[in-house]
Amino acid sequence: MSCCDTCSNYQYDEDYECYVCMVDLDEDDMGRFLKGGSFDCSFYQLDNEYLVVRKQM
Repeated sequence: MSCCDTCSNYQYDEDYECYVCMVDLDEDDMGRFLKGGSFDCSFYQLDNEYLVVRKQM
């Protein structure tokens, strides 16, 4: 499982029928991402639904 799987920006696109990143990476970030290895995305946001529920209580 990659870090993208737990990111809130990684959403299902019904047109492509798969999950895609909703953030437009610049050319340098995309190059590092495509090379693989350890890529620290500066747009990563933990997709934690329970965090929202805790704030509502």
